[in-house]
Amino acid sequence: MIFSILLLLLFSLQFTMIKIRTPKSQRAKRAIEKRAPKLVETGRKTLILQGTKTSSTLNEVLTEIYHLKKENAVRYTRKNENIRPFESGGETSLEFFSLKTDCSLVVFGSHSKKRPNNLVIGRTYDHHIYDLVEVGVENFKSLESFTYDKKQAPHAGSKPFIAFIGEGFENVEELKHLKEMLLELLRGEVVENLNLAGVDRAYVCTAVSSNRVFFTHCALRLKKSGSIVPKMELVEVGPSMDLVFRRHRLPNDGLRKIAMKTAKDQAKKKEKNVSKDAVEGKVGKIYIPEQKVGATALPNKAKGVKRERREAKMKNSGNDSASKKPKTSSE
Repeated sequence: MIFSILLLLLFSLQFTMIKIRTPKSQRAKRAIEKRAPKLVETGRKTLILQGTKTSSTLNEVLTEIYHLKKENAVRYTRKNENIRPFESGGETSLEFFSLKTDCSLVVFGSHSKKRPNNLVIGRTYDHHIYDLVEVGVENFKSLESFTYDKKQAPHAGSKPFIAFIGEGFENVEELKHLKEMLLELLRGEVVENLNLAGVDRAYVCTAVSSNRVFFTHCALRLKKSGSIVPKMELVEVGPSMDLVFRRHRLPNDGLRKIAMKTAKDQAKKKEKNVSKDAVEGKVGKIYIPEQKVGATALPNKAKGVKRERREAKMKNSGNDSASKKPKTSSE
């Protein structure tokens, strides 16, 4: 009992020391600013770690999840004691590792007689556990167990399609929560525009029953269809597994209220001399300084003056010749 209390005090002391640390160089300052909250979030990092006891199947599952999210994931291979996410005080180590690695998603694997091949997926807010979902892994097939043309393998870091098939994802509360977790885990960074040529993978989640979901990973092949939109074919490349829902923990109302706060829209910078009209749209005013025409220096126009005189002289000579009447002889 005394040992556990000392351990908790140690973790809280480490948490406090990291929290109040001030930057002493520009590099450290940039690193802290990178971790600061943002109005538009970038892709979330995932922390993958394991408990005191694991199985070979669960180790393969954690390793392949890490390979699927290699660019945005941190993998701890050492055994970690006293991590019990669903017990009070058992999530302290997870929160400490989340703060240390700047990860907002946690995947924790453990194995016991009561809960074999146990996988816990959790989200954090401000590096505190927000919510958790616990599933059991069954019928696991690794990447190496699938045979296919290696040229069709998805590229690392490509944007995936995610398909959820089954009414359970809309009707069953537990599967709704699991759907949210899988979306956060697999989607990566949210983008507005997408190049279809770069989409080469798909995650397919099928609700087999009210507590079982079949998960598989497929490669996308684009084929000619005779139109602008290509024909797509799915090639299963693995891994695949059955996720059996066991238990979950929803966020408490206080933490949910804080996490759901949205930042106020920043006031747009005022444009000078610009107004908007319902009919004309955007209207701008242009101010021109007073022009003093009399004081403006004129260029030398001697050549032009000579030409004007010459033209005027020719015009006058033509008029004079036209006005003269021919002499008539009288007999």
